[in-house]
Amino acid sequence: MPELRYDPIRWRWTIISPERGIRPKDFIKEKKEPPPKNNCPFCEGNEDKTPPEVFSIREDKSEKNKPGWKVRVVPNKFPALRIEGELIRKGVGIFDSVSGIGAHEVIIETPNHFLQLQDMEINDIKKVLISYKARYIDLTKDVRFRYILIFKNYGAEAGASLYHSHSQLIATPIIPLAVVAELEAAREHYSEKERCIFCDLLQQEISFSERIIFKNDKFVVWAPFASSFPFETWIFPLKHSHDFSECDDEELYELSFVLKDTLERIKILLNDPPYNFVIHTAPIPRPRPGRPGYWETLPYDYHWHIEIIPRITYIAGFEWGSGLYINPILPEEAAKYLREIK
Repeated sequence: MPELRYDPIRWRWTIISPERGIRPKDFIKEKKEPPPKNNCPFCEGNEDKTPPEVFSIREDKSEKNKPGWKVRVVPNKFPALRIEGELIRKGVGIFDSVSGIGAHEVIIETPNHFLQLQDMEINDIKKVLISYKARYIDLTKDVRFRYILIFKNYGAEAGASLYHSHSQLIATPIIPLAVVAELEAAREHYSEKERCIFCDLLQQEISFSERIIFKNDKFVVWAPFASSFPFETWIFPLKHSHDFSECDDEELYELSFVLKDTLERIKILLNDPPYNFVIHTAPIPRPRPGRPGYWETLPYDYHWHIEIIPRITYIAGFEWGSGLYINPILPEEAAKYLREIK
């Protein structure tokens, strides 16, 4: 029997509509061979094919914008938002307009064209996370920015235009609505109960256990109760923290392990599907004119996390028209399948 489930964090409903006998193999699509290197701009030796790097991790004293790097961060050659210019907010009749100021960067995760994030060694994944943190901290200093979203598109169906393993970062002068919903839910819960809604949810999910995929001393991985997509997976730090950039060296190593473990489970179960992941962290707490206490509870009510979405179903007319998502597999079943992967 189908049911509607409500997500108290994202303030939206999902229709859970499991089909009789559906199994992970029913979501598997034919896997294409990786494209040849050709003149891939992200490959080592092709540094001149990208804009100059803004950050890199090198294990020797190799020169910037030359071979010898392990992770390399460059501005996107075709940015969604541009870093140059003045931030202007204005009204256009009843509408609002903000100049397209921001930062759009590409994190090239490895010099190896054929090595993907889920297949990398844990210490190499940690270098990617260190790069995320370094760029995040640097961009928060720009007073024009209010939010920094770090995300990865893996596979053409998930929006990746190049095969070479990479992720992206976009800094925006506004806070995206998907994050606003989480912030408002967190603020309301804390205002009423003086507790983090995410921490409450963590304790509840761990006690129920049926949607837990993996847990260690620092992180927990689970399938959300109102998962909008099949095999949607969330990674949360067990310790309350509102800001991803506050992760210390040990936490980044543990997160590298957990991220690899989770992506490998998805890869094995669903035959290496395309996926997206996003890091939802707290916005930059800029003072808001006339609202001095706007971010006052942010360190206590928000909880950063990673959301992973395998791209194995499509959003169609009903989803666009209603704002409801249809998930054809129970999250409890999805968690069970992923949990059983060794």
